[in-house]
Amino acid sequence: MFLTSARASIAAVLAAGLLGLLRQRPPERRDLPSLGIVALGVVVGFPLLTALALQTVTASHSVVFIGLLPMATALFGVLRAGERPRPAFWLFSSLGALLVSGFAVAQGGRGSWQGDGFMVAAIAVCGLGYAEGARLSRRIGGWQVISWALVLSLPVMLGLLAWTTPASFSTVGAPAWAGLAYVSVFSMLIGFVFWYRGLARGGIAGVGQLQLLQPFFGLSLAALVLGEPVPASMVAVTLGVVACVAGARRFA
Repeated sequence: MFLTSARASIAAVLAAGLLGLLRQRPPERRDLPSLGIVALGVVVGFPLLTALALQTVTASHSVVFIGLLPMATALFGVLRAGERPRPAFWLFSSLGALLVSGFAVAQGGRGSWQGDGFMVAAIAVCGLGYAEGARLSRRIGGWQVISWALVLSLPVMLGLLAWTTPASFSTVGAPAWAGLAYVSVFSMLIGFVFWYRGLARGGIAGVGQLQLLQPFFGLSLAALVLGEPVPASMVAVTLGVVACVAGARRFA
């Protein structure tokens, strides 16, 4: 809870400064519901749910669930932005999702059903936030969407931050502070500047398939930075999912 509120609050302060510096007009009233969906999906929902999941599953295990994110993004792209991918797109996307689900089931006792449930919920709200943000970016711009969503969520996030701040930070090391700085500046703000612009220009369903590059980076970083083991089965599933999404990308 503290991590979720801290990263959002830091990013919101930076976003507010950027909006003020560039003299951006406040969003119109009709845009507020969409900005609220973006905030719930990518400012609060995905960070909080993944943080909860990572208390009971490893980072390398959670990365495999990213295989579901392109399909979730595409589904909400259809529902919220009116996109219409070809049937072959859904075939490849479904195969990828089945591979991910099958892997989670096969983990059995080695995994955590609670953690897996949090990851599935995180993927759902993130897909919605991606699609809604991309739809709105076509009118008001990508960096403006994430900036206003952060600013709108700031009062709630500051309250949560005050409520969940630990009594002492003496046990928090430099790597943890560096991690907080990274997710606050890059994951929560700068990354979305390019991501929403790309989704808006290239199509939500099609560009969303590029998210399947994330498992490669995630598994590598889990091994290199966190020292987590990456079994061959996990690599095989990731490769299979990426192959399916490559096919989906072609028919988007």
